Amino acid sequence: MVESDVVVVGSANVDLVLPVQRIPRPGETVLAGAMTRGPGGKGANQAVASARAGARTAIVASLGVDDAGDVLRDALSESGVDLSLVASSSGCPTGTAIITVDESGENSIVVAPGANGELTLSGDAARAVGRAKIVLSQLEIPFGTVQEAAATSSYFILNAAPAAELPDALLADVDLLVVNETEAELIGGADRVALLERVPAAVVTLGGAGAVILTRGDDETVVPGVPVDVVDTTAAGDTFCGVLAATLSAVSATDAITARDLTNAVRRANVAASLSVQAAGAISSVPHGDAIDARYAEVYL
Repeated sequence: MVESDVVVVGSANVDLVLPVQRIPRPGETVLAGAMTRGPGGKGANQAVASARAGARTAIVASLGVDDAGDVLRDALSESGVDLSLVASSSGCPTGTAIITVDESGENSIVVAPGANGELTLSGDAARAVGRAKIVLSQLEIPFGTVQEAAATSSYFILNAAPAAELPDALLADVDLLVVNETEAELIGGADRVALLERVPAAVVTLGGAGAVILTRGDDETVVPGVPVDVVDTTAAGDTFCGVLAATLSAVSATDAITARDLTNAVRRANVAASLSVQAAGAISSVPHGDAIDARYAEVYL
């Protein structure tokens, strides 16, 4: 196992993507264009984003012993993600996500967890989580596994997606919460500043409008969006989270992460997300570090 700066504890799915004129309403049937199949899942997407952004990255995940699992292993390996902590499940298939994408690039996703539902944290995986500079997780895996990762991490980022009500026992171990507006309201109520009653810092993503940084004791910081022509929003949030984690991992292990560090990381993550929505697919849309940094220089320097 390679020593990692970022360890992602999360899901890995094969994505079945259906282009549609519009996302169907309840009870409605719509016709799709040609279906595509590719690697995805919030954990896998975020791990790839972290690795492509320049961080030594490992993923703790569970894959089925099947063709879909092979697709994911190949995609993660090609992006430089350490796979030594990936478990193989002989009893469950690799997770599957069915994604509809409309003409404006908006999407709707249904996930069948499969092997993701068997993910646990033990042995080498637990030790890697304890040693990593940054640990990043989401909510497409068993809740107990997320709680254990949070409790044993030195700096834990939780992307609270899909949206769920979260207990104080988990949030007490969260150093940075990343949520969209819907997730923020479910966790903190209508006033997003109330999130700081439950976590020390939060980033609320606003889609094309950018993001807001909330930190106890400081005024909120708004990071405006980067205007682009949207092709597909799939994995934009995951790209944001992975690049955020990778950028924060570059802070010296002996230094505390400052408000300035967080602002710079959110800016870089924001640029990366703006690049990802200009391409179709999940992992296929995640940009590399040189493209991120070139665009960052155009926007912020």
